[in-house]
Formats: sequence, C-alpha cells, structure tokens
Amino acid sequence: MTTTASNSIIDPIFPECPVRNILARIAEKWALLVLLTLNGKEHGMRFSQLAKAIPDISQRMLTATLRALEADGLVSRKAYPEVPPRVEYTLTGRALTLIPLVGTLVDWSLENYKDIIEDRQRFEENK
Repeated sequence: MTTTASNSIIDPIFPECPVRNILARIAEKWALLVLLTLNGKEHGMRFSQLAKAIPDISQRMLTATLRALEADGLVSRKAYPEVPPRVEYTLTGRALTLIPLVGTLVDWSLENYKDIIEDRQRFEENK
C-alpha cells in the first residue's frame, strides 16, 4: 500500500479496488482506536482529550489520523471562533454505521485473545 500526496491510499497491485482502498484506511494502526475513542462522545472531543485517551499516539500521528478520517467523512471537525481557538472532533453518521461492525471485531478479539496468545507462543517455541 502506498499513500499519495492527497492522502489517499492506493494498493499498487489493485489500484482501482474500492474495498482494498477503504479497508486499508480503516485498518490503519490508529484509525480504529480514534473511532472507538470518539464513540459515544455526543459533544465531541478536543485534540488534547483524544491525546490523553490514547497516550501512546504521537501528536503528529493523531493529527494525520484525524485528517484522514475527516477526509473519508468519518470524523467531523468543528472549530469554534473563540480565543484561544477550540476545535472538537465527533463521529459522523457514516462512522456511526461502522461502529457496530468494529464492536463485533473488538468482541471477537476479546473472546479469542487468550487462545491467540497461546498459539503465538507455541509457534515461536516450535520454530
């Protein structure tokens, strides 16, 4: 996968495949965490609140992830004309349709986590 200057993801083997294009963006390391963190926050979250909620993400990566999700219509950014400026991020209606699917993936991960970790350990031992 490559990212172009316009921040769109293009699969070099199948550049016209819409499924690969969308899934590559959603499956990026931080995108799902940002979406899940914003979920249920009716009034949105400020950048600093998101950074505190996801402490291992860098400011640069959080900014890039928010911009990418905004470009895909999954996150809405609202700037308030105040001093100092206030910006809040919320999920869009499109993102809200994605959340139940992500929730199913999270549930599956929690149900299978222990077995997967054990399988990984066995695999490493048998190398």
